[in-house]
Amino acid sequence: MQDKTLVISMLRNHQLNLYIRLQTFKDIMISFKAILEKFAQQGEKTGWTYIHIPFDLAEKINPGQRKAYRVKGQIDEVKIEKIAMMPMGEGNYILPLKAGIRKQLRKSEGAEVMVQLKKDDAVMPIHPLLMECLNDEPDALNQFNTLTPSHQRYFSNYVQEAKTDATQAKRIAQILNAMIMKWNYAEMIRAGKKSF
Repeated sequence: MQDKTLVISMLRNHQLNLYIRLQTFKDIMISFKAILEKFAQQGEKTGWTYIHIPFDLAEKINPGQRKAYRVKGQIDEVKIEKIAMMPMGEGNYILPLKAGIRKQLRKSEGAEVMVQLKKDDAVMPIHPLLMECLNDEPDALNQFNTLTPSHQRYFSNYVQEAKTDATQAKRIAQILNAMIMKWNYAEMIRAGKKSF
């Protein structure tokens, strides 16, 4: 009986130590200097300004990950959160910088920045008006629920970024139609461009 108690105690200590190490690891913020880069010709990414994050740094933020994930931290003095790091192959990533962030930085392509990043585990809620409309359309909701959380956020962000109520309503209608047609985000955007 004493041996069994000792084994259980050792297991609990091992699990606790592993948990502590994992918790400590989750809180690691990496710091590095980077140059703002811009894609010339890169398909849908043409013209994007970004920070290149090589494999060795990406591994420190989220080891073993090869898909997009969100990070938080700061670039120079500008705080960022819920920004997607996008895989570019061979374990390398890019951190695309939207115009609002570039404007706050007051920097453009070729400028050096100080970057501090760590994985952002915050859950991003779906836009409430979009969810309300999806709840009124069961077929659209069922299709929406088959999407990965990251793809659901594409649609939610599309609604969130609308500057007027009219644009927001138009985008929600587009999304409901896309869900009924079983389109992904890119297919919806392409269909929208064809109709103009």
